[in-house]
Amino acid sequence: MSQPEQRGDAEQQTGSPPNPRAVCNVCTRLFRDPKILPCLHTFCADCVGRLEPFAVSSRKRPEDGRSEAAEADRPAGTVTVLCPDCDSEVDLPASGPGGLSTDHLALHEVFLETLATDGPLGCDLCGEGGAESRCDVCCVNLCAFCCQAHRRQKRTASHPVPRLEELKSRGGLRRPVLCSLHPDQEPRLFCPPCDLPVCLECAAALHRDHGCRRALDAVELHGGRIREVVAARLRPRMERLKESLQKVEISQEALQAGVDAAANEVRAFARAYASVVEDHCLSLQHRLEELHVQRRSQLHLQQAQLQQALLDVGGAVDFAERLLSRGSDVEVLSAKGVTLRRLTGLAETGYDPHPATIAPDDGGAVVIFVAGEPAGEVGGFPLVGAIHSMAVDLARCSVEGEGLLRGVEGERGHFTLVCRDSAGQQVQRGGEHVLVSVVHKEKEDCALEVTVSDGADGSYGVSYAAGEPGPYAVGVCVKGQHVKGSPFALQVKRKLRRHGGTFHCCSFCSSGGSKEARCGCAGSMPGGFKGCGHGHRGHPGRPHWSCCGSTAERSECLPPSVVAAVSPRGHLRTVEL
Repeated sequence: MSQPEQRGDAEQQTGSPPNPRAVCNVCTRLFRDPKILPCLHTFCADCVGRLEPFAVSSRKRPEDGRSEAAEADRPAGTVTVLCPDCDSEVDLPASGPGGLSTDHLALHEVFLETLATDGPLGCDLCGEGGAESRCDVCCVNLCAFCCQAHRRQKRTASHPVPRLEELKSRGGLRRPVLCSLHPDQEPRLFCPPCDLPVCLECAAALHRDHGCRRALDAVELHGGRIREVVAARLRPRMERLKESLQKVEISQEALQAGVDAAANEVRAFARAYASVVEDHCLSLQHRLEELHVQRRSQLHLQQAQLQQALLDVGGAVDFAERLLSRGSDVEVLSAKGVTLRRLTGLAETGYDPHPATIAPDDGGAVVIFVAGEPAGEVGGFPLVGAIHSMAVDLARCSVEGEGLLRGVEGERGHFTLVCRDSAGQQVQRGGEHVLVSVVHKEKEDCALEVTVSDGADGSYGVSYAAGEPGPYAVGVCVKGQHVKGSPFALQVKRKLRRHGGTFHCCSFCSSGGSKEARCGCAGSMPGGFKGCGHGHRGHPGRPHWSCCGSTAERSECLPPSVVAAVSPRGHLRTVEL
């Protein structure tokens, strides 16, 4: 049975994966001729040979960022591959994977794995009996007979030979490392020039003048250097890396915890928001149903009123036409009284609404949903979407503006009508039949010209040119009916113009009735008065003023309600009290 088949059978017999240190990470089987790459990762020699070359050195020019000196140290034809474990670039010797160092530790792990799966070991000396003991010095497994012979020989009598069960229990069973040229001997010496462990025969024949020394002494030297590099440089770095890795792991845990917490908050927010939106949806549907019922009731009422009015008018017209067409003269004359009273009553006081006030939607949509309109906040969650009724509620309409209550003669007044639905919301369309009248309350046939502009958003701008001063009634009607508060009371005031002449004091009044008193302007009045003032006798003498135009003869007294402040020269500026 081949060795790969043995490795597969061993895994099947144990029912559990083998020791990972005995398995190649490329072929996922037990190591076969394991080789150590320069990055200290071990793979089978065959697996290393199958790695795809990353680069090949030809000594013509530096590659991969290497210096010229480093490139010159590399032998021609050196192949660079990527380590399957760490993805590092490693150089293979020109002789191929066979020139790499053998990983005896991996072979030992394979040996232990084979020992655990293949059952008892055979004797390394006779090859016949089952091994029971092992010589620690010779590193051979011995059966009971060979163990006794091993102890009787003078050269090996002092070698410790513990039992295999004892070695297995304490993990001391090791595979012997044998010389590749002399398989029956272990390398016990080290050749410094060749940097190789050698056996006694190799040292005597091939390395005679190389100054070979005991492997134990070489291990103390080279092992000390390895320990120094590990202890002084790599061990501290490893601790720093562990600390940094721990910080990264803590950061990852904190990040994950933060993400989980945020995800929980998002889900909670979504659930709460969805609940608020669902409640808003239910309220919109409830509002929609209310508008539906309200508008349906209005239409039913209008339908009933129109049907009754049509029935009344139709019945009266039919009776009158039958009376005129079929009745005799006596019958017409006998029924004319009641017929005329009924026809006249229907014509004057019967139900006859303006067509614009009936079903203004004309079959179109009377309720709309505005998706983007803000609808306030609930629990900190902003909502959008609102239901608007296209039907105008006259009791909810509003009229606003300074020009609704006060006006000035000769100036234009302005105010705004806002049509609203039954919920008090401004309707989002125009086209309503709006009629505005401004009529003088005290003078007949005195009405102001009014202009109404449709804002196409439920608002209507109204302007008028104020006429004669006095009280006016402002009627605002939508669909032939007055809005709430209509008609409104408008007061138009007289516009005072600044006088262009000179203001003087009445010399007669100011002097207590002296006809000889004169004004500073040296003007005179008819009737013997030398000063400017009133042209009549018996003046009550109250101190009021007159205004002089181009001549004092044409001046006239101002009404008592018009006074002004007197300047040092007697010039006045009138104001109305």
